[in-house]
Amino acid sequence: MCCPRAGAGGEVRWQLAAAYQCSVDPDPALRQLCHSDVMPSKIERVEPVLNVRDVAAAMKFYAQLGFVEQFRDDPDSARFVVVKRDDAVLALQWHDFVGIAGDRPNLRFPVDDVDGLSDEFGPLPDRTAVSDTAWGTREFHVRDADGNGLQFYRDL
Repeated sequence: MCCPRAGAGGEVRWQLAAAYQCSVDPDPALRQLCHSDVMPSKIERVEPVLNVRDVAAAMKFYAQLGFVEQFRDDPDSARFVVVKRDDAVLALQWHDFVGIAGDRPNLRFPVDDVDGLSDEFGPLPDRTAVSDTAWGTREFHVRDADGNGLQFYRDL
């Protein structure tokens, strides 16, 4: 269990358990972590890898959404490509989908102007209209040809 505690300078530090648990834990290493001023490593961002059957077709689709290629593993026949738009980074990786069953991932992108982005994207083969949700967001959803979901939203 992790519990935040305010540290020097106002930064948040994490400990592994509540103070009571730390004081009675028989493992000296865990007791030390509970009372340590060492800051755990920071996770800077997440860069999802989306499986796609046709990397070239996926590149065209994501380019239509404003993503720009940052890296490709092979100039002639790419099987792994990284694309970026603003601070959003996605990797597109070839996969034959053998052994993959069930739903595809859904990625949520907070944006400043949902309606403007929707207008920018224009008509797409698999997308929803912009709407307000019962959970307090304004959003629309898009699916690529491989069923990977992209949800663009802002809080109301």
